[in-house]
Amino acid sequence: MTKPKVYVIGVGMTKFVKPGSVAWDYPDMIKESVTEALNDCGLKYADIQQATVSYLFGGTCCGQRGLYELGFTGIPIYNVNNACASGSSGVFLCKQILESGNADVVLATGFEKMRPGSMENMGGNLDDRTNPVEKHVEVMAETYGLFPAPITCQMFGNAGLEHMEKYGTKREHFAKIAYKNHLHSVNNPKSQFQKEYSLDQVLNARKIYDFVGLLECSPTSDGSAAIVLCSERYLQQNPRLRAQAVEIVGMELGTDEPSVFAEKSNIKMIGFDCIKRISERLYKNTGLTPNDVQAIELHDCFAPNELITYEAIGLCPIGKAGELVDRNDNTYGGKWVINPSGGLISKGHPIGATGVAQVVELSNQLRGRCGKRQVPNCKVAMQHNIGIGGAGVVALYRMADSTNMKSKM
Repeated sequence: MTKPKVYVIGVGMTKFVKPGSVAWDYPDMIKESVTEALNDCGLKYADIQQATVSYLFGGTCCGQRGLYELGFTGIPIYNVNNACASGSSGVFLCKQILESGNADVVLATGFEKMRPGSMENMGGNLDDRTNPVEKHVEVMAETYGLFPAPITCQMFGNAGLEHMEKYGTKREHFAKIAYKNHLHSVNNPKSQFQKEYSLDQVLNARKIYDFVGLLECSPTSDGSAAIVLCSERYLQQNPRLRAQAVEIVGMELGTDEPSVFAEKSNIKMIGFDCIKRISERLYKNTGLTPNDVQAIELHDCFAPNELITYEAIGLCPIGKAGELVDRNDNTYGGKWVINPSGGLISKGHPIGATGVAQVVELSNQLRGRCGKRQVPNCKVAMQHNIGIGGAGVVALYRMADSTNMKSKM
């Protein structure tokens, strides 16, 4: 049974900034990003019929409080917390609402107000209950051990160590990815960092855990992003929006496979099999493959995750991601431009906003609005967003008026 089509018709986001560097609170962030998204499609908040608000750190109804800055319309508002995939999970929920026929215009927004330093600084008083990543930590303890370093950096750093041991990947491959993402962000005015670093600066940066340096880690960030989505019926009734409408060709949300803990593999522990499975399902359901894609926004919370994900989403065979990096097939002039925004490493990572911001970037790329960072001939774009614990989202996007491309594989 064919699902009704769903479109992104308006996008907006704040600049992502260092926590505490701007005198604002999350309602201010939400108001700014949502207003920009509404203005982008010429709609008012009163036109929105349902909304999702994604965030990791905050009280139970922050979504309502944030959107009250736009008005009191009585619509259903869902607060979404799905680790670092919270924003894309909110987008997935919006897509399902539209497909169900229960609404024609919906809003997905996300935000985070964080503290400087590692994510552990955001922890609340929750010592009396099970830690949702305790089994993930057990895998690390039984393989590489635990050290006085940020837990998430250890998770992805250990996956990188395992990849080097299994496949001969070099420490420089991870540094090249971070170098590339910082370089991309130079042309993104919404990016938290807009500074170019040399490869030597990346390699010699202060180490956070083992080989992983500061410039290979995503920072804590404040910011918000928002998108307006509509049904196929609504787009037909409002043809003025068709020229800017971005179709969500396919979107998959998944959780961990049994192998996440059973194989005592740090690569599996960070969600490799989940992403591999839902990517394969995405390609099967859409009839597209990585060969059809030009731009990818990929969850580079740490440089090792970007490299390992190349293999999980099928850009190259398992164990060959280092060769992809060496060919420069992840940047301008190569086969794909991966993280043209600068990615999480340089654009920033306000957790609840991240997945929505990826959709903002890819929509702007498809619409040809990215200026100096524009990906040439961008026809199909891919999103990858993951949260440890775990949740994974992959999606494909193209313009509403684009021809139905089929893979040449």
